[in-house]
Amino acid sequence: MELTQQDREMLDGRHGAAAADALGLVLRFAGAVGAERLIDCDQAHVDGCLYHGQASLDFVERFVASRGRVRVPTTLNVGSVDLIHPELYVGDPALGAAGKRLMEAHVELGCTPSFTCAPYQTLMRPKRGDQLAWAESNAIVFANSVIGARTNRYGDFIDLACALAGRVPDYGLHRTDNRRAKVRVDITGLEGASADEAGGIAVAAGLIVGRECGDAIAAITGLPAATGEDDLKALGAAAASSGSVAMFHAVGLTPEAPDLESATGGIDVPVLARLGKAEIASVLAGLGTVKDGAPLTAVALGTPHFSLTEFDRLIPMLDLAPFSVPVYVNTGRHEWERLVADGSAQRLEKAGVTVVVDTCTYVTAIIRDLSGAVMTNSGKWAYYAPGNLGIDVAFGTLADTMQSALAGRVVRA
Repeated sequence: MELTQQDREMLDGRHGAAAADALGLVLRFAGAVGAERLIDCDQAHVDGCLYHGQASLDFVERFVASRGRVRVPTTLNVGSVDLIHPELYVGDPALGAAGKRLMEAHVELGCTPSFTCAPYQTLMRPKRGDQLAWAESNAIVFANSVIGARTNRYGDFIDLACALAGRVPDYGLHRTDNRRAKVRVDITGLEGASADEAGGIAVAAGLIVGRECGDAIAAITGLPAATGEDDLKALGAAAASSGSVAMFHAVGLTPEAPDLESATGGIDVPVLARLGKAEIASVLAGLGTVKDGAPLTAVALGTPHFSLTEFDRLIPMLDLAPFSVPVYVNTGRHEWERLVADGSAQRLEKAGVTVVVDTCTYVTAIIRDLSGAVMTNSGKWAYYAPGNLGIDVAFGTLADTMQSALAGRVVRA
């Protein structure tokens, strides 16, 4: 392992005990993945602030006790409670208290209290070429694919260790040669789909990439011209949920894939899937566990966290209120502050919409009534919620979900 002079000084404790411990962990991790050197980390995003047990808290408290401080700008993923609206939490009080302490302990280490799964929507959005230590699966895919920054799939604990050391192992997607597409997924006949339809097509494409491509990088061709950043966000989230995807290329849409040749490095790669209208419909139908017309107990939006653009699409639909079932929208503090500032938060509240900040409704106890099905426009929420919450789900477009919230049952355009 090649070490710089600063690495040696850090290991010797000259930058504090916390930095020495963190770098020791990073070096052992680097050895495990076969990296021969470390490189500077421009930014980190820590997933470990979501409470999974006492070990989660013990790990962070060790660094707090040794007066650790992150050495690079570091955002935080969702936690277990909404610190801005603590009354929303309806779970075990002891778990809620431990989750709250875990979130606070990360802030004491100098992390930014963003508490969002979409750090790319904050003022700390990285730049193309930045070397990151990002955890949270959808954020990893978005950073690599949509921004062109570079990160591997870092997990709990090693993400914080990289942030405290300011270093990452030089392997995997940090290196240019490893970022080329090895397979293709072709979408046919849907280039002219509407903006509302593009979201569903992106989710279906993501699920197929996750299921069929494993950890191989896919070049996706034929996505609709109306595909926007929020759709690419949904694609990456679905791919990371259904598989071990860390990056994709959307040909003509993402920065490292202006054309297919650029995405693949000029190499012919196998086509793993061809998706037309029928295949897309079949994939999306498989996300739901209830039929059209089934009664609902809630609607859940914002997984990954809703962007301001998505709120711009949602707010005109509030004219449908009053809704027959509760509507929950997960978002980040960055978006929440702007909703409050421009009066949108008050309008959402008046329409009976509950905005959830700092956490997500599929990982913590917030939805009051889980006795029936919940509808969502999120492929990630639909993929995980049946297992996490033990409920049935319905998937649809944003327009479908809001019409269903009005009707109290699953309806589709």
